[in-house]
Amino acid sequence: MFSRSRIVTTTGRSTLGQPGPPSRLPTEIWLGGIGAIAVCLGGFSVADIPRNHPGLQRVGLDAITYGHGKTLGAIVFWLGVAAMVFAWMRVGRRLCTPVAGEPRPSLTTLRWTVIGWAAPLCVTVPLFSRDVYAYLGQGVVFAAGFDPYADGPAHHPGPVLDSMAQVWASTTAPYGPMFMAITRGVVAVSGEHVLTGVWLMRVALLPGLLLSLWAIPRLATHFGASPEVGVWLALLNPMVVIHVVGGPHVELLMMGMLAAGLALTVAGRHLSGLAVLGLAVSIKVTAGVAIPFVVWIWLSHIRSERKVTRADVARVFAVVIVVPVAVFAAWTAALGLGLGWLTGLGWADQIINWFTLPTAVAHLVTLVAAPFTSLNLWPVLTVTRAIGAVSLAIILVALWWRHRADERSAVAGLAWAMLAVLLLEPSTLPWYYTWVLVISVAFTLPDWVRAVVVGVSTFMVIVFQPDDSIVFYKLPEAALAAAVSLLAAISLLRPDPLRLGAVARRLWGAEADRPQGCET
Repeated sequence: MFSRSRIVTTTGRSTLGQPGPPSRLPTEIWLGGIGAIAVCLGGFSVADIPRNHPGLQRVGLDAITYGHGKTLGAIVFWLGVAAMVFAWMRVGRRLCTPVAGEPRPSLTTLRWTVIGWAAPLCVTVPLFSRDVYAYLGQGVVFAAGFDPYADGPAHHPGPVLDSMAQVWASTTAPYGPMFMAITRGVVAVSGEHVLTGVWLMRVALLPGLLLSLWAIPRLATHFGASPEVGVWLALLNPMVVIHVVGGPHVELLMMGMLAAGLALTVAGRHLSGLAVLGLAVSIKVTAGVAIPFVVWIWLSHIRSERKVTRADVARVFAVVIVVPVAVFAAWTAALGLGLGWLTGLGWADQIINWFTLPTAVAHLVTLVAAPFTSLNLWPVLTVTRAIGAVSLAIILVALWWRHRADERSAVAGLAWAMLAVLLLEPSTLPWYYTWVLVISVAFTLPDWVRAVVVGVSTFMVIVFQPDDSIVFYKLPEAALAAAVSLLAAISLLRPDPLRLGAVARRLWGAEADRPQGCET
């Protein structure tokens, strides 16, 4: 799928057609922006508001956090989410299946649209997750003289600890030294003022969004894909904007470093690319999956100029190891906490959801066995996760070796490798999908794959609730989310799949002389 070189077309038109002439912004871009503002405002009612913190009371917003005020805020919030998803789908249809008379948004327009949609979400309270409070908690512990790789946020009680998910109160930090330095710097400015810390953390992570806006079009152009479609699929995506920016999450910075390092590498700037990838690993170790694939990209570049020698292979392998390790070691030395982050990696096992195969299989085993015997989930989960870990290690090595032919194959292999990590690691959360998105958009994906991305992204925005609760174990809510997500996916490929527009036109007597291709 990722390694196809030909351009996928739809209804005889290339998906890489040129943007139309300059004109006013499409209505859906404005609609998405209004939706983002609604999400921002509604978030103060229904999202992850700091606990035991008087910030909202001081500005007179406490009335919208309970009772009818909260109900009204919830309506505003979910109408905003719906507007963003609908607008995103419509922009995608303009790009992927253009209609005569509807100009495709330019790359510049899409870049500014991403920034415009993200801007309101930079000033709201944390959305869909309390992870940012955990980041601040680790920074507060560090500032208080503790080692966040050995001591959890519970060592320093206060408003930050009160606001974070208590399951992480006693856990140690799993993040790299660069990110821990960032959290320490944020707390040095914000102290224990929780909302100030949240806003400053977003500011510290936003360079990742800017790097992605720079790198993704370059990756797509390098491999002959549409940079506009790449920005739309990976960055304008409501799942990314709401979860990763509105969260916020460390993936925002990591995905920018990952995409930028890869873009530099395929452009022939191997040392710079490796250094940036080293920074990505210093933020979150998952980015290290990309580094071995740089070997094949670099050797492919040498092969395009001359015959590769054994000395070339040895030199490339050595540099690919030394540069990221040197960057990581420099940050580790500067932070002065050693490699304690290794002990924190296992805490993610406490997250249980069926978005990974090991957890899904464990649930299935206990469900099938229920009529015959009583099986506790944890023992089964231990086995399935162990099998998943071994399978993942084998798959990663196999993908690395199989995709050694050229740079295109290597980047495709990396995309598959990140997807394997998502599916086989102990737990997966919506913002983890950015690992795959920022790489896969380098290629011209088939229409059905884009539709799957739209469906999965919509589902992830619905089943994770703005107050950090989850509904994917509640059958009615999960079924409704699946139905809405399926509708969004089909709508990308076929306008007005429910024929609501046709019904409305019949009711209003406006069916005659309707131009083809103008359904909503």
